[in-house]
Amino acid sequence: QVQLVESGGGLVQPGGSLRLSCAASGSIFSGNSMAWYRQAPGNQRDMVASVASGGSTNYADSVKGRFTISRDNAKNTVYLQMNSLKPEDTAVYFCRLRTGGMNYWGQGTQVTVSS
Repeated sequence: QVQLVESGGGLVQPGGSLRLSCAASGSIFSGNSMAWYRQAPGNQRDMVASVASGGSTNYADSVKGRFTISRDNAKNTVYLQMNSLKPEDTAVYFCRLRTGGMNYWGQGTQVTVSS
């Protein structure tokens, strides 16, 4: 069984920063990938950024240059540093771990960008 626990969401003004964390525990195989997705009300869940176990990363065009994904393999933790936040970044952010051919999801953390 795999569990993901997210933290770091909240309310921030436009132009501000937040850092999300997601700690994974359980049966995690090497060669896994971790990612952040987000879902705004009425919208589908979209990938924001992903990072493979070797460190290669991918970003959605809408966050390139503003968000940075990183991971600590020793802690099975993935981070999302979000800078220059915009109101359109408001959403519930979910952590996803893919390991052993399975996808596991966190419970989600709310990020609200508003003045």
